[in-house]
Amino acid sequence: MQNFYPPLEPYITHRLQVDELHELYVEESGTPDGIPIVFLHGGPGAGCGEIHRRFFNPDVYRIILFDQRGCGRSTPHAELENNTTWDLVADMELIRRQLEINKWVLFGGSWGSTLALAYAETHPDVVHALVLRGIFLARKQDIQWFYQYGTSQIFPDYWQDYIQPIAENERDDMVTAYYKRLTSDDDNIRDSAARAWSIWEGLTASLTPDEQIMEHFGNPHAARAIARIECHYFINDSFLQVDQLLNNAHRLKNIPGYIVQGRYDMICPVDQAWALHKVWPQAELNIMPQSGHAVMETEIANRLIEITDQIAEQLK
Repeated sequence: MQNFYPPLEPYITHRLQVDELHELYVEESGTPDGIPIVFLHGGPGAGCGEIHRRFFNPDVYRIILFDQRGCGRSTPHAELENNTTWDLVADMELIRRQLEINKWVLFGGSWGSTLALAYAETHPDVVHALVLRGIFLARKQDIQWFYQYGTSQIFPDYWQDYIQPIAENERDDMVTAYYKRLTSDDDNIRDSAARAWSIWEGLTASLTPDEQIMEHFGNPHAARAIARIECHYFINDSFLQVDQLLNNAHRLKNIPGYIVQGRYDMICPVDQAWALHKVWPQAELNIMPQSGHAVMETEIANRLIEITDQIAEQLK
């Protein structure tokens, strides 16, 4: 059973115009004068939910959630223009300054770990600590594992549904084939591809099927943003140089770090967390022996909550 904090509502929400096109949804909950902590959701494109406020003690933390460009309650929905890793890093800095935060804790999983690393390596002096789950380094081999050959060997039944929208002669490059469909002018082609892409991720996210996860990934509105934005990032190498996050990990040496990784993560296998830990040995590596990828896995969720409680004690 997960030891989440009780449900809570934001005490304030913001609409933040970050450029001529994009407006972000940002919310604050918990304690206004508490330790600032920002939740970085996955995808990219998945958006935040109310459960994400509950990893943090609301009596101690100033909890900041925001939907990244093009997803959740941010607008325009599923928009790819002006949507890159470095746009998101700049958005985080704008949020930090707008909320008059000197330093904050970064809490991110999956793509959220990628974004947290990119931000912290760019702005190490404003980061109290990093809490990362399901490490995603966004290298070519990491994309190949999940979208071409790797996870397909563990879930051949689910894989058949994932490849179904793609013609056989295009299946040697699934990301390119999906990008073609996800950017189609035909709504039916675009939405059918989005649903198949998103459901593949939802089915493989947890050690055992999870109805709550599938409800989110199967929702047509959410699937459109998840699929389009993820595919846009991945066909562009997530706008990162080769091995950039590992090569710049030395910039994290003075930041306390905590890595929580499911042993049986089929989306972001444990080798990615291991590679990060090798170049960032100061970080504490927690490999959870009975977990997959999802933040809702019981032992992953409980360990993350323990870590945020520990950080709160250290920073108070």
